[in-house]
Amino acid sequence: MNFYTASSFRNIEDVRFINDQLIKRGHHLTYDWTQSERVDTPAALQWIGQLELDAVRASEYLILVLPAGKGSHVELGIALANQIPIFLCMTDETCWTGPEASTFYHIDGIMKCIGPSKGWVQTILDAMNEQTVR
Repeated sequence: MNFYTASSFRNIEDVRFINDQLIKRGHHLTYDWTQSERVDTPAALQWIGQLELDAVRASEYLILVLPAGKGSHVELGIALANQIPIFLCMTDETCWTGPEASTFYHIDGIMKCIGPSKGWVQTILDAMNEQTVR
């Protein structure tokens, strides 16, 4: 299945771990932003923004690793608008209900994954496998 993993640069190791594990199991990453460097020119921002928009739209699942920044939350909104199932990954419940929580984390179609990144991967794989059986 096609997937996209959104997050911030501070979670890059968790994102790479998730991506690697899913790719090893035959899933397709629609865009790997972890291979990019931070950009700040209007042209580069527009180019990367378009790549990320296209990647979210091409996904069958969006994975959002928290805490995340504004770009990741835009990607969350794109996924919600396109009715793409979302995995919301966090180490503990504070991201779910704490001061940084968003009302959009509680929308139907969002599956929460709480704990270490290895557990997130298993939850995601189980849900993806269930989807392919249907």
